[in-house]
Amino acid sequence: MISTTQSKAGGGGARPLAPANLLILLVAGAVATAAFDLFGQWLTPTLGFARLAPEPLAAQTLQTVFGPFEGAALGGAVVHWLTGILAYPVGYVFIARPVARVVTPFLPWPVVAAVYGVALWVFALYVMAHLVNGNPAFLAFTGITWVALIGHVLWAAVFAAIWETARR
Repeated sequence: MISTTQSKAGGGGARPLAPANLLILLVAGAVATAAFDLFGQWLTPTLGFARLAPEPLAAQTLQTVFGPFEGAALGGAVVHWLTGILAYPVGYVFIARPVARVVTPFLPWPVVAAVYGVALWVFALYVMAHLVNGNPAFLAFTGITWVALIGHVLWAAVFAAIWETARR
């Protein structure tokens, strides 16, 4: 059974992730991913900045790992959304918040979320784009790099706000 060290009071031992909390996790992940996409694929190009391309990056990752295949674009979309709805939320709930409670218990959740967003950015643009796919590190620090940084911090802030508020 999935467990977490979180309780409504913010402390306590491990307890199961209740179905209601799983629903909060999934909804918050979906809303955060939609905010990320609206920001990076609509707002920033509308304002003359770079457009994020998370689905092509995910498709490139699939093809790097599994070799070229038909349907990689659809697979990239699925991976992008599953990452934002499930993987990143699990990282926040089961890694970022518990570690922050132990290492820096004085930090409020918005700060933890911002740091987590930066960590997601490093993961996406250094680990996945560069180490896995062979692109330049941080996509050569072009305009997309900075839009991606803000987008990942935005994702984390939206997710954490919904998660933390709904669990009170």
